[in-house]
Amino acid sequence: MATVTARALPWYARPRVVQAMRQVKRYPVIPLGLLMILLVIPAVLAPLVAPYDPLQGSLAKRLKPPVWQQGGTIDHLLGTDKLGRDILSRLIHGARVSLAVSLVAIFVGGIAGTGLGLMSGYFGGKTDTLIMRLVDLSLSLPTILLALVLVAAVGPSFGTVIIVLVVLLWARYARLVRGETLSIKERDFIARARVAGASHTRIMARYIFPNVVNSLVVLATLQVGYVILLESALSFLGAGLPRPTPAWGLMIADGRELIVTAWWVSMFPGLAIMLTVLALNLLGDWLRDHLDPKLRHV
Repeated sequence: MATVTARALPWYARPRVVQAMRQVKRYPVIPLGLLMILLVIPAVLAPLVAPYDPLQGSLAKRLKPPVWQQGGTIDHLLGTDKLGRDILSRLIHGARVSLAVSLVAIFVGGIAGTGLGLMSGYFGGKTDTLIMRLVDLSLSLPTILLALVLVAAVGPSFGTVIIVLVVLLWARYARLVRGETLSIKERDFIARARVAGASHTRIMARYIFPNVVNSLVVLATLQVGYVILLESALSFLGAGLPRPTPAWGLMIADGRELIVTAWWVSMFPGLAIMLTVLALNLLGDWLRDHLDPKLRHV
């Protein structure tokens, strides 16, 4: 009888559909997760997906509006910039640039910060004091000034942006891992490992590190959005990626003088940054709630 009754209900009133809708309301990251999939796939396949070369344009087609506005054309769905380059193609390649910068910076900064954080929390004493003072120094550095100094010294490049981001990111990982390590090293299983003759390196790698992985995953997810914002800001100010790289920050900078007459040049990369960072922050919150048993919803 229960099966017959369930099948007789409209599709939107069936238990599985109702449960799925409740999950979407409870965790808005679910539909935004689909947005991230739609972002990552074109970013990875940018040369195949993008309709045009992002670096080549035609002055005869400069400042074409989006397809739904008067003067727009289906050949350029989101319009063109002041050099006649296709906005959609540059957005797709810009996603690839942002993804590459984020992954490299977070990977390098995460490895350095995690290693130093483990050493700081485990050994304590002078080691802890020295590493924490370096953390305080790193967090106190003015980001824009540091970027401008590096740009003046070696010029704007992908490597310059990575160096700036790693200098800023490693300290966040070190401080988080250090706090977790201070708590974990006092537990009974660490004492038993010491009695069993395990080395310091083995204790940190085998017993402490696995217990901080969940926190690292959440922090890394949240840092992707932060890195995208920071890289875009540096590129916008001319201290990040060099032109004509199709970076979202550079695209906004190219259209800031045309915001009244050609709003789409800056609007679409700005929307891409906003939606991406929002989706990543919500994903980080969702992961935190699910990976931390103390925060799981009943």
